[in-house]
Amino acid sequence: METFFQQFDWDGLLSLLGRVAGVFLCLTVHETCHGLAAYALGDPTAKRMHRLSLNPLHHIDWLGLASMVICGFGWAKPVPVDMRYFKKPKTGMALTALAGPVSNFLLALALLFAASLLAAFAPVNGVVVGLFSFCAHTAVLSIGLGLFNLVPIPPLDGSKVLFSLLPERAYYTLMRYERYGMAVLLLLVWLDVGSSYLSNAIYIVYQWMAGLFF
Repeated sequence: METFFQQFDWDGLLSLLGRVAGVFLCLTVHETCHGLAAYALGDPTAKRMHRLSLNPLHHIDWLGLASMVICGFGWAKPVPVDMRYFKKPKTGMALTALAGPVSNFLLALALLFAASLLAAFAPVNGVVVGLFSFCAHTAVLSIGLGLFNLVPIPPLDGSKVLFSLLPERAYYTLMRYERYGMAVLLLLVWLDVGSSYLSNAIYIVYQWMAGLFF
């Protein structure tokens, strides 16, 4: 038993736990901000269903979590939105959709700011190095989630923003078939279409944000 503990890959386990915690944080902030935006625009649906919460258990889809940890692509339970509550339904839906990616970019900035404080003022030891690594890696995850959701393919947030520019009839027709977009999205991910562009975009945004603090 002692030999087992000595040979066990504790660093690998800590790295995995840190990645899971980072995914929890990014997805929870993303979904909570969708709900907060909808609530601010007059839709109480998310509030009634207890989705205005930073408790990740209210938002996490376990299959989506596992996919994001293992593959870098995942999802959470979508926040329920009833656009009939919005004074301007298409605009309200677009703003609610944008709140998710914007929250991820702001989270990444906050994490990089925290990392810069650790680098500037904290003593160098294992705990500080681990926290710095968590902040930096989770910032990358958050940027990736934000950019990925801006892709204009249903059901991603970017599609709701793009569709809001269409005439009423075309908008509601496309929204009706939104659920089929997930199959297209999964196929594109499986075929690895556009991953290099997304990776380059993540790198560019990360470098720009890091340059603000380092």
